[in-house]
Amino acid sequence: MNDNHNRRQSDDIDRYVGLRIRERRIMLGLTQQDLADQIGVTYQQAHKYEKGINRISAGRLYEIARVLGTGVGHFYEGLEQTNSGKMDGMQRRSLEIARYFAQIPNERHQAALSNLARALTNP
Repeated sequence: MNDNHNRRQSDDIDRYVGLRIRERRIMLGLTQQDLADQIGVTYQQAHKYEKGINRISAGRLYEIARVLGTGVGHFYEGLEQTNSGKMDGMQRRSLEIARYFAQIPNERHQAALSNLARALTNP
């Protein structure tokens, strides 16, 4: 029973780390293929990492962090507050907005969109 619990807990952590990798990748406007190419794995392997299907070695996680411009600890931030490796609707929309925002080539358009978002949040 205890061994089963520990395995489930490890699997949950693997899914959480994968989710954090996916969030960061999307925020940077990268595709799974882009990430895979930069860390030297196949698209399928990158997909499995993000889904928590395959465990990520320490060296590979370090490489992923380097490519995504963050520290390894980033992928564990917030782990204590959640037991879920799933995104809710708001998280999905936020990532989608971040991905599209990163693809806007014109800095003035980015600033205008940022100002619009700020204006919409003020009553």
